[in-house]
This record gives sequence, structure tokens and C-alpha cells, in this order.
Amino acid sequence: MNQVNEASRPGFAPDSLVLNRKLPLWYQVSQSLRASILGRPQDASARLPTEEQLAAHYGVSVLTMRQALKELEGEGLISRHRRRGTFIEPRARRTSPVRLLGSIDTIVAQQSGERTTVLGHGRTPVPGDLAEFFPGCSEVVSYRRLRCDEGTGEPTNWAENALRPETAARLDVTDLERWPMTKVLRDVVGVRISRITDTVEARLADPATAELLQVPLLSPILHYTGVTYDEDGTVVDVARIRYRGDRFSFSVTVDAH
Repeated sequence: MNQVNEASRPGFAPDSLVLNRKLPLWYQVSQSLRASILGRPQDASARLPTEEQLAAHYGVSVLTMRQALKELEGEGLISRHRRRGTFIEPRARRTSPVRLLGSIDTIVAQQSGERTTVLGHGRTPVPGDLAEFFPGCSEVVSYRRLRCDEGTGEPTNWAENALRPETAARLDVTDLERWPMTKVLRDVVGVRISRITDTVEARLADPATAELLQVPLLSPILHYTGVTYDEDGTVVDVARIRYRGDRFSFSVTVDAH
């Protein structure tokens, strides 16, 4: 590691986190830090703050922070060196299984770390299969985005989001090239998200998906639907994401406690 170059970079700044006491603290911290690592500016320092500094930032014990860092080290995102510190791996993996344990930060982490291109956005009549989520709305604002691996440029997934017009009016579309929709809604627009309901199913690539993801027509893909609710129980966003079947798997962890 070139210490001179490292010292000249802007410091790494992890995102804030509101802890849910019903979920393992180390898991929430690891997912929040994972999202910060994968979504960091390219010129940000590769050196993480110390365990003590990170523990104070997240409001957890050093032991909890250590367990969270061990999880990220196991994923290949970071490397830890005695007396030198903890560093983000230059070739850190940009994709992983879709792992859901009830944390909003898990969703943000899953969607972070790839180059995003906004393909288009605008008002459209509410699609028939989404009508149940937008009662009383005649239109939604649709956003289409393509995500690619930053290293290879290979497309990994493409997403369609449908938002209520009043929510979309508060959104700057350029933010979607920097951050996942969930993060933009929560941290930029200020939506108080209460829950996200997820559905993942196997499908075959339609012509549009095959072209965007550069896969054969009718090849297997993972089709994800995420319905985001605010604290009043109103649907603010429905995301439909098509993942390349050769790049992603789906797993769920069930906590017995």
C-alpha cells in the first residue's frame, strides 16, 4: 500500500445506521459497512477507521464491530493487517448471494457496488400487475436502470422502479447513478421506510432482458420484486429487478432467537 498516495485521498466515511434491536447487531453493522464500501467514491481512502472508531460510529461494542469485520473479511471485501490497519480489497467481490435477514441496510448493501446507468424515466399509466399497490393512482413514474460490474463492464442486472408521482417529484434522477433507489428514498428524499416485502422467482429471459443483460433468449434469470412501504403503510416504490442467473443466487437466513 502506497502510504503517500493513501494519505492524499479523502477519508473513508461509513454511512449512518439506525439499529434494530430485534436483529443481530453484528449483522446489521456488517451490511451497513458493506454498502458503504461498495458505494464509496472511487477516490476515497482504502483504509478503514480503527475498530474503536467504527464501534463508536455505529454505537456498538468493539467485540460486535470485530465480528462484523470478520464477516466482511470472509467475503473478501477487506483485509486486516496487524499494526497497519484494515483495508478495502482492490478486487473486492462486487456480487454475492441475495441474502435477506430483515434489515433495510441489507437491501442497500445488495444493490451497491456496481456502475449504474439510468436508461430512462417518465410518467406512465399504472401497469395492470401493479394496480393493487397504487390504488387511486392513474399514473406512476417509472425508472429504468442497468447495472454493470465496475471491473469488467459486464451487465449484471437491470431494474424497473415504479414510484408515486408525489414521491418522484422529490427525487433527483442523477442520484440514482450514485446510490441504490432504497438509499435515495430513505437518506435523500427522506421517506420513513417501515418495511420492504421481497419476492424472488426463477424466470426465463424475455427479449428486452436478454438484450440488456447480454444473455441468450429464454436463459434462466432471477426475477426480484421489492415492495417498499412507508410508516403509514403506503406503497412508495415497487422495484422489479432481473438478475443474471449465472451471477446471483438467493438465500435466506432464519434467526431462531
